[in-house]
Amino acid sequence: MSVVARALCSSSRRFLQGPHAIQKKANCRSIQTTLQVYADRLFTEKHEWVLVDGKVGTIGISDYAQEALGDVVYAQLPDVGTELKQKDECGALESVKAASEIYSPVSGKVLEKNEAVEETPSLINSSCYDKGWLFKLELSNDSELQDLMNESKYKEYLKTQESH
Repeated sequence: MSVVARALCSSSRRFLQGPHAIQKKANCRSIQTTLQVYADRLFTEKHEWVLVDGKVGTIGISDYAQEALGDVVYAQLPDVGTELKQKDECGALESVKAASEIYSPVSGKVLEKNEAVEETPSLINSSCYDKGWLFKLELSNDSELQDLMNESKYKEYLKTQESH
């Protein structure tokens, strides 16, 4: 059990033993499994992610990428209807300290772009996995998903990047 999970379990037990106790013991096992919130996303080496729901992929950038960029002040996203190939440059993000291209992690046709991010680019910093998604596309080649990393492989990849 991770240090964070142990701390959550300990805090939960103390709370549940207090005056508002509903039960005597916290179910630490369920708390531990909720820590992997983004296990359903697949990642690229350039730090984009895709969340697949049927034939639709929602694309965004990782927490690592938004941290490296700093405060995002501008987002240029691909237009609806644009056909993208895997690894195509399809947009850009600018921050107060850097600019970075966006690359499509998979091939497909853009169905929607997150206009809220274009209007308020800081959503990428505050909620890169939720409200700060960038665009959605209809997947045209499911086999490309095999080229991407799951969460645990991405975390291992990040460790190799930090040592350089």
